[in-house]
Amino acid sequence: MLPLSQNFTKAVPTIILMLSYIVSFYFLAIVSQKLPLPIVYSSWAGLGVFSIAVLSYIYYKQPLNWQTITGLFLIVIGVVLVNVYKAN
Repeated sequence: MLPLSQNFTKAVPTIILMLSYIVSFYFLAIVSQKLPLPIVYSSWAGLGVFSIAVLSYIYYKQPLNWQTITGLFLIVIGVVLVNVYKAN
């Protein structure tokens, strides 16, 4: 929604963007009370990068070369490994 808001000059995309940020941080706060902060933050950041890249490819037709795709899958593998082998 950030590109669609055109520097926060378009009302509807800006409102959706702000609501999305609020919901995201709300859920981050809930999860951070239940899981260790390094696990939560690394998962949130890694999956956020992956999601933005995939959604940009789908909605904005931004190209992804093989190096980018490889890097994105390494992020996913890293997040999975961190969550599977986290210390309890």
